[in-house]
Amino acid sequence: MSVTKQCRLLTVLGFLLVLSLFGGAVYAQNVIRGVNFVHPLQFGIADQNAALVNLKTAGIHVIRFGMYEQDLDKSIDFIRRADAQGIATVLILHGKYAPNAPIRPYRPREFPGIWAGSPFSSLSPELSGQYFQTVMDKLDADGIVLAGIEFENEINMAGNNPDFSLPGEGRVLGLNDLYHDPEGQQVAKGYLQYLKALAALKQARDRSKLNRKTPLLPTSLVDIVQEGPWPTPKKYDGVSVGATIAFFRANGLDKLVDAYNLHTYPWGDGPGNKVSAIHRLRSLQGLVMPVCSPVGSPNGKPCWITEWGFSNANKGCPSDEHSRNLLVQEMMGDFGQLIHERRLTALIYYSWIGDPPFDVYRCGALTESGRVVIEPTPTR
Repeated sequence: MSVTKQCRLLTVLGFLLVLSLFGGAVYAQNVIRGVNFVHPLQFGIADQNAALVNLKTAGIHVIRFGMYEQDLDKSIDFIRRADAQGIATVLILHGKYAPNAPIRPYRPREFPGIWAGSPFSSLSPELSGQYFQTVMDKLDADGIVLAGIEFENEINMAGNNPDFSLPGEGRVLGLNDLYHDPEGQQVAKGYLQYLKALAALKQARDRSKLNRKTPLLPTSLVDIVQEGPWPTPKKYDGVSVGATIAFFRANGLDKLVDAYNLHTYPWGDGPGNKVSAIHRLRSLQGLVMPVCSPVGSPNGKPCWITEWGFSNANKGCPSDEHSRNLLVQEMMGDFGQLIHERRLTALIYYSWIGDPPFDVYRCGALTESGRVVIEPTPTR
């Protein structure tokens, strides 16, 4: 290993040592901070490298993105180039399925946002484990230490989980449904198979020379709290965050992961309005407080929020960020108390670049709201 790689490795190992000692407190505000770099392989290498330089210049040290097996070598190369800029990666991995597993087709006209794929009940822990070991071996060979590893994305809703029925009944399932409702039982079957594959990922991580202490996270969960009919009619179903985590924990989740994993996209109504701000605060507390335990709690885990943000449809240059800036400032304050309580140990904003309505790097520069995202988090 070259001297340069050794220096980078020691830097990231130091990052993870502090993480292990302080339960996520790698910055003064007691939280890992980063941004999502959405589908980096959609950009050419020159544009990827330019974006990495911009991230480094902005002082961002953690990015997050998802990788599929067919893009393994290209993705590892991107992670290596990010690592060379002092930027560690939270990597989302996906499992492998049994041969001849059924595939739900993509039907955008009938079900927009409901993606193609095989049901989680058809996951193969054995094939997935072999793939995970290949990933860990390649990272070891390149001297790369990740900032985090996630397994799958938003599987508590039909969009990314083909075990749900289509069309659905327009409802959010609870814990009792996972045990007794026909659709819920099918989803639960997939959840159990998911946990077996997650255990295979933990085994591969634990065998890694460099990433055995890298935080392991379960699937991110869509911020669904209220069970029963959707507040607005939908053609598909979901499972609440509370029910999903309770089911996972009852089946061994806490022995596998270092934290839980949430997404939240608050309503952007009434920027600067006190009533709207109180509504957003209460919604955030209603999501986090029941499921995210303080660091060191004997009952449960703290949470990472690996996606949060507000869209801005303005396409002008420079971007009009006034409304979004107010919302981002408000939410950073709301996160502060939960960070102070050590219920949240990571905030990863969606997104830096790659999903234009949400991007905070626009028109060749970091936006006003983007600067707020990377400032120290106020705690109460």
